[in-house]
Amino acid sequence: MKKPKDKRTKEYKEWKAKFDVEQAKKPDGLGDVVHDVLHSKAIEPITNAVKNLLWKDNEDCNCDERQKKLNDMFNFNKVKCFNEEEFEWLTDFLRVKRGSVNLEQRIKLYEIYNRVFGTKMQNSNCPSCLLTIIRKLDAIFKTYK
Repeated sequence: MKKPKDKRTKEYKEWKAKFDVEQAKKPDGLGDVVHDVLHSKAIEPITNAVKNLLWKDNEDCNCDERQKKLNDMFNFNKVKCFNEEEFEWLTDFLRVKRGSVNLEQRIKLYEIYNRVFGTKMQNSNCPSCLLTIIRKLDAIFKTYK
């Protein structure tokens, strides 16, 4: 059976690939940070020595469970990737320097921002709030460009 053709644009596929690689490098939460510190080159010998003292004969120390619990309790809420429609819309929107944003554009910006950042910000007329949203979306957009 033939594989269906990927209809996404080349530009979006390249952008998403870079985004995915960078996001995979980031920790999900505190558990990942603790794991990385305890298994860093300088600290790992101490970590292994303590493990050997506390857990004999290769017993499971439940590190994975603790890591997962810490990640769940202190999650870093990674940003989500733009979908292709959002990417294309932002490409057009960010290309133009503008002095104002119309209601339709503002609604779309808040919609994208809330999905990507996992927030529930309400659409408002506050210029500084809107500027902050545009800057954050632009930063994600340009980071992986």
